[in-house]
Amino acid sequence: MRFTFCLLLIACLGIQPVLAGETGENPVDQFSKMMPNTTIDGFGPTPIPGLFEVTAGDQIFYFSPTGHLVFGEIWTSDGRSLTGERREQAVAEKLKRLPLQKALTIGNGPHQIIEFTDPDCPFCRKLDEFLADRSDVTRHVFLYPLEGLHPKAAAKARFVLCSEDQEKALKDVYSGKWDNADLPPLADSCQETLLDEHLQLGGMLGVRGTPSIWVDGIRIKGADLAAIAALLDQPSK
Repeated sequence: MRFTFCLLLIACLGIQPVLAGETGENPVDQFSKMMPNTTIDGFGPTPIPGLFEVTAGDQIFYFSPTGHLVFGEIWTSDGRSLTGERREQAVAEKLKRLPLQKALTIGNGPHQIIEFTDPDCPFCRKLDEFLADRSDVTRHVFLYPLEGLHPKAAAKARFVLCSEDQEKALKDVYSGKWDNADLPPLADSCQETLLDEHLQLGGMLGVRGTPSIWVDGIRIKGADLAAIAALLDQPSK
């Protein structure tokens, strides 16, 4: 017999419990009434009777029609995080809808790479050096400056996105050309809102640090060059 373990923090919403059986109301409608300002992307049952999974942005949590929200993870007895697996599935679906035309695209190889990068991140620069030597990749690069760590990164990201030759501008930034020099003024036709869109897309995918990278739809944690090479050395699908 298999058991599902639930390691969860239960937060009471402080409302009168409403059971679906008493009102005949659909649980998703109950949740919407209780949390009217929460936009949900998915709602469905879990292996635990009476507990429903809610997907909202990059967050997964749980709802009980008894009037509780539950935050945490559901694990199986063989050590699988059902919550983690569902989170990756949700991100994979969002990747398919990612507007790649808004990215800086480099190369035309068979392997498709999606990158969220900070211009001043040293690991991002190492990743760029590694990928620059490969002709078998198409890179879709989104700028995701972490201003808390790199105060000048946002200005460099805008410079890249506003440049006529974005690829060259990114190479110059990664090379350190502008680390100790003033950036050129932005072009009058600059679409400064593009960086905001990149940041929003990263938030939608749950990006917390850089580089965040997917190789042919498979997420790699950080600049793990060995793991990236192993995937790239496989035949593209």
